[in-house]
Amino acid sequence: VFRTSLSVLMRRRPPSPTLVPYTTLFRSFSIFYGGMVCIAGVLGNKQVALGPLSALGPLVGLGPLAVEAGIFAFLLLVVTSSAMAELHGRSIANRLVQIGFVPLIVSILLSFIVHALPAAPEMQPANRDAIQLVLGGTWRIWLGGIVAYGISQTLNVTIFAALKGREGGGLLWLRAGIASMLSQIVDTLLFVTIAFAGVFPIGELLAGQMIVKVVLSALLVPPLIYVFVGLGKRLDRHA
Repeated sequence: VFRTSLSVLMRRRPPSPTLVPYTTLFRSFSIFYGGMVCIAGVLGNKQVALGPLSALGPLVGLGPLAVEAGIFAFLLLVVTSSAMAELHGRSIANRLVQIGFVPLIVSILLSFIVHALPAAPEMQPANRDAIQLVLGGTWRIWLGGIVAYGISQTLNVTIFAALKGREGGGLLWLRAGIASMLSQIVDTLLFVTIAFAGVFPIGELLAGQMIVKVVLSALLVPPLIYVFVGLGKRLDRHA
């Protein structure tokens, strides 16, 4: 009788919150998130002009504004973690950020190893020199990337969750935009300072990158957050 009663109670027990990270949503977002972490470092080797936005620089005493292309992948990281926080809370979103350290560190180690390996003699010199340039970051750039990623992405989740606690479920676009803008300012400050302080004057670089990232966050994150939250709800229904 005792065993039968215990079996009934166990069947009636509600699902444990710890099972949430292993849903289809978490697995899918983790794969996407890890991919964006890796590709951001590759994209960051190219500076891109921003059309009309580039003209904002001269208005504030700077040159024409440009941004490293990795920002587009990082904004997708911001949107992904914010969507997870919206659907399953701050702790699950922070777990996603922590998982991101794995592909980030592994990709850095692989870049270091491949850079050190000799190129095949038949490789085109132009291709060889280009890939060596892409893979040949200094230890300060690697360190800056790790520190800036961890702090800025955690800050994004923290701000987003705090605003949700204050505003409730409304104003999703505003909460996501504010969290992204503030976290990207911190990301730029940390990365540029760690990677380049003392190498050359960084004031103009900091100002330009902050302006561009704030503008892009305001333009891109609000519409994207609705796409990712909608996708997350659909994945949850099919878990």
